[in-house]
Amino acid sequence: MMAWHDVAREGEFEPDVPKVIQVGDDRIAVFRLEDGYYAISDICTHEYALLSDGFCEGGKVECPLHQACFDIRTGKALDEPAEVDLATYPTRVEGGVVQFQL
Repeated sequence: MMAWHDVAREGEFEPDVPKVIQVGDDRIAVFRLEDGYYAISDICTHEYALLSDGFCEGGKVECPLHQACFDIRTGKALDEPAEVDLATYPTRVEGGVVQFQL
């Protein structure tokens, strides 16, 4: 069953700095970009690495291990060595709190 999970209050987000939430076995990174909030899997699809430890700019996040880049809005793998897209999750703001659905 899908459920909404609280991340943080809107004012606690810094641009391009994700908040990471663990739900069971899933690590979700939530980013504030100029056009809204986006939730993606925090694990690189190429090799196990935390994308939240990577460099983020211009709506993309770079894996700290092998520099694969992903589009934060769509999860699309943009650069090799990653070939598999990231999972993405719906987000919303309720009462000033950013949430994602998993």
